[in-house]
Amino acid sequence: MTTKAFYYTVAVLLMWVLAWLPRSARTRQLVFLVASYTLYALWSPVFLAILVLSTLANYGFGVLLRRGPSAIRLWIGIAFNIALLGTFKYLPAVAASWAPHSEVAAKLSSIVLPIGISFWTFEALSYLLDVYRGEDLDPSLLEFCLYLAFWPTVLSGPICRLPNLLPQLRQDFAPSKDALRNGVNRILIGLFMTAVAQTLAAGIKSGQGVDAAFSSTSTAWSGTDVWCLAIAYGFQLFLDFAGYSHVVIGAARLFGIRLEENFNNPYLSTTPSMFWTRWHMSLSSWIRDYLFLPLATARRELWWRNLALAISMVIFGLWHKGSLLFLIWGVYQGVLLMLHRQWQQFQRWSGFSWAGYVAAPVSWLVTFAAMSLGWIFFRANDLHQARTMWAAVVNLGSYGQLALPRSLYLLTAIVVVGYFCVVGIKWLLEREPQVQFRIPVEFRFAAYAVMFYWAMLHIAEPQAFIYFQF
Repeated sequence: MTTKAFYYTVAVLLMWVLAWLPRSARTRQLVFLVASYTLYALWSPVFLAILVLSTLANYGFGVLLRRGPSAIRLWIGIAFNIALLGTFKYLPAVAASWAPHSEVAAKLSSIVLPIGISFWTFEALSYLLDVYRGEDLDPSLLEFCLYLAFWPTVLSGPICRLPNLLPQLRQDFAPSKDALRNGVNRILIGLFMTAVAQTLAAGIKSGQGVDAAFSSTSTAWSGTDVWCLAIAYGFQLFLDFAGYSHVVIGAARLFGIRLEENFNNPYLSTTPSMFWTRWHMSLSSWIRDYLFLPLATARRELWWRNLALAISMVIFGLWHKGSLLFLIWGVYQGVLLMLHRQWQQFQRWSGFSWAGYVAAPVSWLVTFAAMSLGWIFFRANDLHQARTMWAAVVNLGSYGQLALPRSLYLLTAIVVVGYFCVVGIKWLLEREPQVQFRIPVEFRFAAYAVMFYWAMLHIAEPQAFIYFQF
């Protein structure tokens, strides 16, 4: 266990004990805030200073908006947040592309992205937009500081909204046995999921995983190789981020706090629209509520709603990283959503119904394939690599050749089949409540012990979580 992971574990246990001592919610909030700031400062004291600056500025903007809501005050607050995020996230890349050999670009490229800035900036923006819309929000400075710095969510979400979190921060600390059981269960499952994700990244044998494959510049991939890589990386990303979300949601549950869910079996989706209601749900719902719906309702024309959808997905992509590949990924996802909208329009216009035992698996397969290929833009090192991989996919003559290690094919198959088996069993048990299936306590304890041991073996660094880079 690394130093940061050790400190986080000790801090959570200590906070859980201290949470029982304070008699007032305010004192408990102060304990949480001190712990949150201390843990965040472990990454960098400079990062903490930037977070505090953003917190104080946004709290001030919120006070002004509550006194007199105006578009000018709102846009000043939005501009501040975009400028702060853009300075650290996009300015170095823009400077490097415009003047790659200049002294200014060299200095700007040394700017380090504060961890979690994309997440707590969107939380700050949702607060300003909610206040402008007339939400009854009146947090104290202490409560607002804790809202942005809350230790489970500050690093990589889920993106919280103040109307959901504030009442919970003000309540008495009295977690139930079910909450504690659920919290521990989700933490263990999350750790296991992230360990499997990092096994996919590293491979069964060293240098034979997803990371090594994408780092290779001399391999001539076949279409079969590209499909394997795309699916493997998609599951690596899902298991890593969904596992991380399980850990932080479970940790919050230990304190009786319910955070927004972030994933809901996205790989069972039968349409692109369904996928984006199930994947990174706290961000996709943020984009829907604060960007897409205001844009889409500005005009009634169908072309405008489609354009609003495309704009939203482009911003969705650029939120991850300001690069050409993420711009293309956003456009790609926007096109998929627009095509689905057009398909729905065609069905309504023609009276054609696409449903039944054949339609569902075909729709799932098409959605799964389209989403998997999209991850190429998300993971490729550069545009040339992405173009090469897509060319291999459409080159039917290349499918008989295999360049990837056989162990990666085997590992990908085990993970994918294992995931769908687990989801299928869970679905069957929920669908047939009369089926009695009780796991003995001893077996459950042994399973948790194996998951924890596996996680500790494979999670070498907390920085390894993929979404820490966003």
